[in-house]
Amino acid sequence: MEVLQAASIDNDIMYENAPLLSVSTKKFTTIELFAGAGGLALGLEKAGFNTIGLVEIDKDASNTLRANRPKWNIVNDDIANISHLDLEGFFNIQKGKLGLLSGGAPCQAFSYAGKRLGLEDARGTLFYHYAIFLQKLQPKTFLFENVRGLLTHDRGYTYQTILDIFASEGYRVQSELLNAWDYGVAQKRERLIMIGIRKDLIGNMHIDFPTPHEYKPVLRDILSNVPPSAGSQYADHKRKIFELVPPGGYWRDIPEDIAKEYMKSCWHMGGGRTGILRRLSLDEPSLAVLTSPSQKQTDRCHPLEARPFTIRENARIQCFPDDWEFMGSVGTQYKQIGNAVPVNLAFEVAKKIYEGLDKI
Repeated sequence: MEVLQAASIDNDIMYENAPLLSVSTKKFTTIELFAGAGGLALGLEKAGFNTIGLVEIDKDASNTLRANRPKWNIVNDDIANISHLDLEGFFNIQKGKLGLLSGGAPCQAFSYAGKRLGLEDARGTLFYHYAIFLQKLQPKTFLFENVRGLLTHDRGYTYQTILDIFASEGYRVQSELLNAWDYGVAQKRERLIMIGIRKDLIGNMHIDFPTPHEYKPVLRDILSNVPPSAGSQYADHKRKIFELVPPGGYWRDIPEDIAKEYMKSCWHMGGGRTGILRRLSLDEPSLAVLTSPSQKQTDRCHPLEARPFTIRENARIQCFPDDWEFMGSVGTQYKQIGNAVPVNLAFEVAKKIYEGLDKI
């Protein structure tokens, strides 16, 4: 079996809990919505932001946040129960003084009564509550992250409505699709990043998107000395088939009769079906970490062993520090990690927002 050795990387990769660059001793405040297990929040913290509130409906994810950051103000509740409150009093922050509102609501189609494309059209969606927070608190900046599919969701109407609502609330928005692999993350994972600046501040500040790193890490760089942890296993039949798949290979790299029997109806589907029986290589980045460790059409088998990645291996791929504990069952831990924003990507974006705020 090949022995893993970490490569020497001249970047701020955090896999071994290495400290990231400090941009300033000054702290700007942030509130995060749909906080999950803390990938985005960790990146913001490391960029210098002072987190004064996080809203998360999932109990296990909220417990993860509490276990790791007991001093954070974590609100484990449905955002619909919070957005209608006096948010200034609830979070002890004066309107207009919050440095950053962050988070990313799940993709949902809007209504189009009269094609107004305004806030009322977003009622009934989770994004509506993000927009209400924006309206009530009027932060200096906001960060709204989402999946690539938001750009084309509902024929582009969802994205356009979001842009129109942000503009109506008084923000200039810039958007860019960023791949985490360009920013110190050993994973191909695209996220749509939308940054808003309150219009009265536009003349005094500018925010750039982060510049891609020259070196892009691969699994070999991060999978050495991973702490032991729980992890899912393949059934014996599937494990024996995966033992036939070479690192970097998939179903086409094993005998056709075995692949055909395993794939069943998928054998006759169109497309490359490259996610079926996919085994990763140490010399490539991971595919996007998913919420479940083993799904037939989206397998991510470990490069050296015929098994899925463990909890801590997935956490490494998502750039969580090794001492970041996840609460709940093994299944919910996988889900929390898979739903997270990679910490290093969050840090790179947050650092640019912090630099912009530091200029005013």
